[in-house]
Amino acid sequence: MPAFGPAEVLFLLFGVLVIGAAIFVIFAAVRAGARPGGQLAWRTPGLLPPVPAHVQQEVRELWAAGKKVAAIKLVRERTGLGLKEAKLLTETLGAGHAVPSDPAGGAVPDLATRVRDLKAAGRTEQAVFLVRGETGMGQSEAEAFVNAL
Repeated sequence: MPAFGPAEVLFLLFGVLVIGAAIFVIFAAVRAGARPGGQLAWRTPGLLPPVPAHVQQEVRELWAAGKKVAAIKLVRERTGLGLKEAKLLTETLGAGHAVPSDPAGGAVPDLATRVRDLKAAGRTEQAVFLVRGETGMGQSEAEAFVNAL
């Protein structure tokens, strides 16, 4: 029967800790809803993702024609959003409200443009949250920035 010295025991404990940590991370990711290989989408809670202008137009046309389910399906296919978020975005577009649009180059609009879009949609509180998250400003500074636009 082999005898284990202090180095072997430490090596064995280290291996067990690494394997345990990997299992914990995988479990936590699965529990949080991570889907391997799933399409990534806009994940800022409460904010709608940028959507290409032509998709917005298609959704509005489907909504006006009474094809709400088809409009939601289109949004899900084009953005990778879940059902709840796609329904919210579709209803927002169907009601004629503005959502951030994805420019032709695929770049996300600058902060001021996104804040203006949120203000135009009546979502001032979320605009302040966006500014705070992207700049690190305090509440009063972010509110002043949003109000200045």
